[in-house]
Amino acid sequence: MAFEETFAALQAKAGAAPALGKTLKFVLGEHTVYIDGSGAGNLISQDTREADCTITIATEDMDGLMAGTLNPMTAFMTGKIKVAGDMGVAMKLQSLFK
Repeated sequence: MAFEETFAALQAKAGAAPALGKTLKFVLGEHTVYIDGSGAGNLISQDTREADCTITIATEDMDGLMAGTLNPMTAFMTGKIKVAGDMGVAMKLQSLFK
């Protein structure tokens, strides 16, 4: 999937999920997806601001997470996902990918 398709899919899933209560940034190669879940809902943009939690992952691995073909815990344990910051926010990711 091209980044634009991945962004649109993530925007749809995160927009429909309950607010995270924090901010989250995905770094997908040269692209960034910023989720501001500190309000009533999740606002998704390509902003590069600092976040409570930053997750670095390849675009194709993000596609696998969203499709359900890549297990988040396995991806973390094998180094496909790198997490910096508030680990509690990272643990809420499953609510985004249901």
